[in-house]
Amino acid sequence: MKILGLDYGDASLGIAISDKEKTLARGLENYRFETDKTEMAVAKVLAILEVEPVEAIVLGLPKNMDGSLGNQAQKTLRFKETLEKKLTIPVIAIDERLTSRMAQQTMIFSKKNRKKRKQTLDQMSAVIILQNYLDQKK
Repeated sequence: MKILGLDYGDASLGIAISDKEKTLARGLENYRFETDKTEMAVAKVLAILEVEPVEAIVLGLPKNMDGSLGNQAQKTLRFKETLEKKLTIPVIAIDERLTSRMAQQTMIFSKKNRKKRKQTLDQMSAVIILQNYLDQKK
């Protein structure tokens, strides 16, 4: 079974998925939804789970640099709680500090133009979040 990786934001959800062996993460989608309409993001995750055999979800938790939880982290934890109420698989929150910066640098290095980077930043962040998790489990 696979593992799903998520990068939750106010109006977008970066989605990544692992291979069956749980060694490689790949981008699945950068889903856009109306600002603060969490139920749309939850519905998207549920739709993916209908087609993909997933044993767990890894959700990036955007901590502040000092390790504290700010406003966006609180929103992410509420999203996690909403998912957990609808699922029987675990939703694992992991520290995602600096993943957006790493994603941005990766896309610049691969010569993606600014518009394409903006459209796929959350998806690339989800890939990095999931890949970090997979690497830690090895």
